[in-house]
Amino acid sequence: MIAVELLVYLLVGLAVMMIGFLLIDLIIPLDFPKEIQEGNKAVGWVAAGIYTGLGFIIRSAIISFEASKGVDLLQGVIETLIYSLVGIIAFGVGYFAVDIVNKKFNFNEELKNKNEAAGIMIFGIFLGVAFVVSGVIQ
Repeated sequence: MIAVELLVYLLVGLAVMMIGFLLIDLIIPLDFPKEIQEGNKAVGWVAAGIYTGLGFIIRSAIISFEASKGVDLLQGVIETLIYSLVGIIAFGVGYFAVDIVNKKFNFNEELKNKNEAAGIMIFGIFLGVAFVVSGVIQ
């Protein structure tokens, strides 16, 4: 049964991370694949933050599912999907909140200009948000 759970969560996790990447790409007005192909490290950091943050949230959801053994695999997958969606929404909120509060520069412009420091900052925002969401899950 552990092998089945591993395979299911691996597939769900990969799908959620790719969907999260696509959704964040929709709210940040850049073409992520094009920017990454052109070597935009700032966008690379943002993508890394998406994958790392969602991976951390998914991990916490799985641990929470494993702690409550009365829940079947399907219910665990559904909860993981819900928590992941919450995480993706929280990433967007975090991105826009910090961008609005910070009046000295604009994340969208900085990412377009390949400002790696801005990408690292967004990576940190996404990871920090993931820690908060993860803490709530557990």
